[in-house]
Amino acid sequence: MHDGAMPNDRPAPAKPATRLDYGRRIARAIALIAADPARALRLEDLADAAAFSPFHFHRIYREMTGETPAETQARERLSRAAHLLVRDSLPVAVVARSCGFGSAAAFTRAFRTAYGIPPAAYRARGGIGAPHGPTHLDSEIPVTEITIRQESALRLACLDHRGPYTAIGGAFDRLSAWAAARRLLGPGARFIGLYHDDPQSVPEKQLRSTACVTVPPGVEATDGVRILELPATRVAVLVFRGPYAELEGAYRHLYRDWLPVSGEEPADQPCREEYLNDPRGTPPAELLTALMLPLKEQVSI
Repeated sequence: MHDGAMPNDRPAPAKPATRLDYGRRIARAIALIAADPARALRLEDLADAAAFSPFHFHRIYREMTGETPAETQARERLSRAAHLLVRDSLPVAVVARSCGFGSAAAFTRAFRTAYGIPPAAYRARGGIGAPHGPTHLDSEIPVTEITIRQESALRLACLDHRGPYTAIGGAFDRLSAWAAARRLLGPGARFIGLYHDDPQSVPEKQLRSTACVTVPPGVEATDGVRILELPATRVAVLVFRGPYAELEGAYRHLYRDWLPVSGEEPADQPCREEYLNDPRGTPPAELLTALMLPLKEQVSI
C-alpha cells in the first residue's frame, strides 16, 4: 500500500454476502487446525482449505478472527498441554511431543511465557487457578464464593462438539468466524458452553458439548449452526480464575462440597460455562469462567 493513497483508492467494504462466504471459508481453515493442533500445517494447506490465495489468506484470517493462524494453533496446543499436565503423569517431554512442540525446551519456553511458570512447576502445583472470590477450593472452608441468581432466557447460535471437552475451542473458533461474518460480535455477545456428560464416567470420544454465542431474534440457522432457545433458569454460579484445563477441580467443589449441603436440586439442563474474557488476548492465569449449575425452581409452601 502506498503512503500517498487517496481515500477513494481504498477497496470498498465487503458486501454482506461476501462476508458470509469468507466466514464459511475461514471456518474450514480453523477446523483443519482444530482437528489436530499438533500437526505441522503449511500456509498453503490452510489457504487451500479456505480457498484463498496464500498471498492474502493471512490478512483475511486475521481480520475475521482477531489473531493469526499460528496464534490459534499455539493457543490450542498450550491449552491441551495444560490439560495433560494436570490430568496425567506423562513426562514433560512426552507432553511436548504429543502437542506438536519440537523439543521439551521449546515447549517449556512457550508454556512459561503463556502460563507464567514452567510446565513441571505447573504440574507440581496442580495448576494456577482459583475461585474468583474470597475462598479456595477446599471443603474445610465456607463456600461463600458460590451465588444463586436468575438467568434470563437466552437465544443461542450453537455448534455441537463430540469428543474431549478440552478440544471444544475449535468449535468456538469456527462459531466466532460464523458470527463475525454476520456482524454479531458486538459488546453484548456472550459465549457460553453447554456440557452434557460427566467426563469422569463417559469415554472422551463420546463426550457431548455445545459451543454457543447469544444472538438476537431474526438470526437463522445456517452452515451447520443451529439455534437453541434456553428458558429463564435459576443457576448456582462459581466464577473461576485460571486456565480452562483446571475447571474440573471447580466442578468437584460445586458438586461435592456445595450441592449436598445447599438444599438445592439440579434442574434437567446441562451445565453451562460462560467465558467472561477473550482467550485470544488474555493470559491463561487471568481467564474468567462462570460455571453455572441449573437449579430447579423453589416451591413456596
